[in-house]
Amino acid sequence: MYNVLLVGVGGFIGSVLRYLLSGWVQDLAREQIFPYGTLACNLIGCFAIGLLAVLAEVWHAFTPEVRALVFIGVLGGFTTYSTFANESLNLYSDGDRFLARLNVIVHLVVGLTAVWAGRALGHWIWR
Repeated sequence: MYNVLLVGVGGFIGSVLRYLLSGWVQDLAREQIFPYGTLACNLIGCFAIGLLAVLAEVWHAFTPEVRALVFIGVLGGFTTYSTFANESLNLYSDGDRFLARLNVIVHLVVGLTAVWAGRALGHWIWR
């Protein structure tokens, strides 16, 4: 039950951070069509999980409780696959097929690259 509470607290923190950062990035973009805020949160989350995964693997830096709080809770609440999927389908339904495809491709390619970059940086820092 303790881990469930940790995941819930982490999810609250991650969701609030996502709300704040996503809105801020979207306001900076001054464009309401392309979901830059969601993209920013997902890519930052991908990089962070890659970096922290190396800490966990190489240095065994996290207890199971901290992993539940940070990996599942905070990062799970911060990144948002369901919002990404919904925004992509909305773009497609609204006739913005190019932007819908671009959103999917950028999330996939740059997201995977961000995880790789986070892991590479983690290996470089903690070798």
